[in-house]
Amino acid sequence: MRKRNIGKISMIGLGIAFLTLSCTKLDEKVYSDVTADSFFKTNDEFIASLGQAYANFGGIGNHSNLWSIQELTSDELVITTKGGDWFDGGVLQQLHLHSYTSDNGFFNNAWGFMYGGVNTCNRLISQFEGLKAAGNKDAIPLITELRGVRALWYYWILDSFGNAPLVIDFKSSEPPAAATRKQIYDYVESELSAIIADPNLPSAKDASTYGRMTKWAALAIRAKLYLNAQVYTGTPQWQKAADDAKAIIDGGKYSLELKYSDNFAVNNTASNENIFVYPYDKVFGQGFNWPMMTLHYASQDVFKLTQQPWNGYQVVEEFYNSYIDPTKNPGPQGPVWSGLANFDPKKPTIPNSTGTIDSRLSNFLVGPQIKPDGAQATDPGFEGATAKQPDPDGTLLNFTPKINQLGPDGWRQGGARIGKYAYEIGGTNNMSNDFVILRYSDVLLIRAEALWRISNVSAEALALVNQVRDRAKVTPYPSLTADNLLAERGREMFAEMTRRQDMIRFGTFASKYGFKTAPDGSTNFSLFPIPKQQLDANKKLVQNPGYN
Repeated sequence: MRKRNIGKISMIGLGIAFLTLSCTKLDEKVYSDVTADSFFKTNDEFIASLGQAYANFGGIGNHSNLWSIQELTSDELVITTKGGDWFDGGVLQQLHLHSYTSDNGFFNNAWGFMYGGVNTCNRLISQFEGLKAAGNKDAIPLITELRGVRALWYYWILDSFGNAPLVIDFKSSEPPAAATRKQIYDYVESELSAIIADPNLPSAKDASTYGRMTKWAALAIRAKLYLNAQVYTGTPQWQKAADDAKAIIDGGKYSLELKYSDNFAVNNTASNENIFVYPYDKVFGQGFNWPMMTLHYASQDVFKLTQQPWNGYQVVEEFYNSYIDPTKNPGPQGPVWSGLANFDPKKPTIPNSTGTIDSRLSNFLVGPQIKPDGAQATDPGFEGATAKQPDPDGTLLNFTPKINQLGPDGWRQGGARIGKYAYEIGGTNNMSNDFVILRYSDVLLIRAEALWRISNVSAEALALVNQVRDRAKVTPYPSLTADNLLAERGREMFAEMTRRQDMIRFGTFASKYGFKTAPDGSTNFSLFPIPKQQLDANKKLVQNPGYN
């Protein structure tokens, strides 16, 4: 089992954090008797309490939470209804088709997840402020760090819901009114700017800061905030986004890994590219459930998993094909995969193919699924090619990029599966890969896009994008366009909670893709609805336009 410094910080608070994740209200019990002399008397107590704030991120790798609503509403991922599996009252199809409503439970889960993180930060900041007032200087850097963590939660809140409560006082007992999206934006910008300039925020990149808020993480969050400023406020901030990205680049702490897949390995702590992560562990920090969420039932034999997967998340066919030049890599049923018997889904090379192959195909599992003994896995529940279940793949497990329908009889083997994070042979339903929240290649692409927005002939913007493409082993672009820049961000940042906001920023989110055969109507689906449960509990909240 891996040992990390961050384990002392984040793992101690896991039990408290998972209790917080179930919270869907903003009003917590007020601890009016929290005083400087009743809490935190030793450094170990300081660190243990700080871990509670980071442990709240443990829900990010779960189904039906923030990650799900970001990904399933984009053109990257879909969950089809496969006979009796995965209909779930239609909520999954709603997300893909952009027909979601305020009573879709995914939104309430995400709301509770994010505000649970906010509440924990507010409580800890209140307690550390008490220590600071009592003359304890050791509390000061922890307050700065916690303000950065809280700003990240509010960045996600303003991106997802826009109009939402802005609560920074833990001792407030009144139900909070909603702030505008611009007010939350201004708050996040102000908080990040304050802590970036604060010498108490760590700027080191070493074991002591792994998985913690640093100057570089705060700069990356602010760069993403500025990149989307026009969406959030109506006023673009391209130069500010470019400047923050440049500050990270010039800092020299991070660089592209030689192999893209190394950033997502089972043990990815050595990545020089990952700026901010949540350190999962299959024993001590559970909750990263992607093997269950995406793999086929029979994938249990492929990876010798201790539990059977659920056969859910699939890659939208057009998105998978965006990695491939179909004129160079044709196959009988689509680009590249072509059902080759010797295809190894773990390697981004295709036998007998021509042209360049994007090494980021390691993002996917596709083609015949081979067990450790060399035999192809079989689908024990295959019902034959009947009219009701017209699955052409037979009993042998073979992931095809093609998905026949959204439901009710989606192919059980249809769709490439998420392979971005390496699956451990003999693994459990919980992964030990650290979940990447901020990454250096995103920083390069942020600066590139911001410079391109300022001048679409920027030589530096083109060079930055081609730096990322060079690592992927694909042909450099001769010039940048909106289409190829958006496509490149999609290929590089697959399943990292950026695609929805990228599509919104480039104006493609409301368009047709996958099984969404018509563009969005008058409803502004680019903002999620305030969950019905929250509206019912707090009459001061205001629903976003277009939702009941």
